[in-house]
Amino acid sequence: MSQPEHADLDAVTALLGRPPSGSFLVVVRRPDGRPVVIANDPLLFDGTPMPTRYWLVDAELRADVGRLEAAGGVRRAEREVAVAAVRDAHARYGAERDALVPAEHRGPRPHGGVGGTRTGVKCLHAHVAWWLAGGPDPVGEWAAHILGLAPPRGAVWPPS
Repeated sequence: MSQPEHADLDAVTALLGRPPSGSFLVVVRRPDGRPVVIANDPLLFDGTPMPTRYWLVDAELRADVGRLEAAGGVRRAEREVAVAAVRDAHARYGAERDALVPAEHRGPRPHGGVGGTRTGVKCLHAHVAWWLAGGPDPVGEWAAHILGLAPPRGAVWPPS
């Protein structure tokens, strides 16, 4: 599974305020190298399922997304982003994560899509994290547009 570099482990521990409960890799960084998004393994160290594959760890972006959520962003996203697009994103996210579960694993498995949910929008942080990591997340793209975030490499901007 994923094994972070020592410096990344220290940085993510500081950003989370605790040691991570599972293995991860930093998949998006600031220009100075600080972690922005981590990709979690689908199982924690103790075997507990980890439904959230992409995790926004950057303190500034977490605060920005938190303000958007507090201002009704989840409900607004559910109104403004096509239901079918959200459903498809959940299916793709879940399939990507589930493909990483070892074939020999016999315990509980992660479930759901972005942020562990199967329908609708649960957590803008998880959607933005996946979008920043290059995932085809329409909710993450919607939130990024509102927040004025730059598109991930290879993305078409503005969205059509």
